[in-house]
Amino acid sequence: MSDTIIARCEAKGLRMTGQRRTIARVLQQSEDHPDVEELYSRASQEDSGISIATVYRTVKLFEEAGILERLEFGDGRARYEDAERDHHDHLIDMQSGEVIEFVDPEIEALQEKIAAKLGYKLKGHRLELYGVPLEQD
Repeated sequence: MSDTIIARCEAKGLRMTGQRRTIARVLQQSEDHPDVEELYSRASQEDSGISIATVYRTVKLFEEAGILERLEFGDGRARYEDAERDHHDHLIDMQSGEVIEFVDPEIEALQEKIAAKLGYKLKGHRLELYGVPLEQD
């Protein structure tokens, strides 16, 4: 990813207030998949004047502009990540809620093969695996 979230917002003509910049910066620095409440918690540590309503509106704006990708992992919470992050898939630990990012060349090749077999050229996909840890002896 060559640009920051702020730069991509500006390139799309979005008006970037100080609070939107703070939210974008927090998103840019996130290594995980925060929901709005977590974004609010992090952003309000940088700017105590940010309201949760501002975070909701900003996340919606960024999502509609294609800056953020909304993820739903079956726990009732919408989570977000930068839409221009390198491609990866997700494994969700159903016990802890931990989201593990991974890339597997064999899975990628198999998906391409399946699409071709069905007469399609794959342009994108999203893979989410749900599991529980194996019992350790």
